[in-house]
Amino acid sequence: MQQRSEETQARILEAAIRRFSISGYNGASVDEICAEAGVSKGAFYHHFSTKQAVFLALLNGWLGTIDTGLKAVRQETVPQTLMQMTSMLTVIFASADDRLPMFLEFWLQASREDAVYQAMIAPYRYFADYFTSLIKTGIAEGSLKEVDPEIIAQAILSIAIGTLLQGLLDPDRTNWSRVAEQSIQALLAGVIKS
Repeated sequence: MQQRSEETQARILEAAIRRFSISGYNGASVDEICAEAGVSKGAFYHHFSTKQAVFLALLNGWLGTIDTGLKAVRQETVPQTLMQMTSMLTVIFASADDRLPMFLEFWLQASREDAVYQAMIAPYRYFADYFTSLIKTGIAEGSLKEVDPEIIAQAILSIAIGTLLQGLLDPDRTNWSRVAEQSIQALLAGVIKS
């Protein structure tokens, strides 16, 4: 019974991605999501209280995948860890490749709805704190120079978000994973302790 429930929930989420990508958040209706998923409205509301709840579940799932990946690539030193993290961009690009409209909908809805904004800003701040802590660890272990950890964390996020956005907007222009890797290498060149 639980497996069937999880399958239904997964179908609703996949249908929501397609509907939000095609029609946008405001244009996609619960009826359309249900039709695409092949479920009744009762089944929809059994799993999600609102359309916004589905939207936030999609956002949280995507961010959770990134967080799990970041934790899995921890290496011996902070510079090695940061370089290993760039390999994750290929996976992130692949998972977001056909979901650019959905990714952009997250940002658009964050400007319109406080609940979506709060759902987006919390993980952004979490990742900023994560990278700040990582840079502090690098300074403490002696692999990084005495730098402002928060500024370096913001630079890392800028590279990650900027490269992701460019890769989603113009995926065939270049190898965006390589751009991210070389950008992190250039940043690290300025902060690695010789």
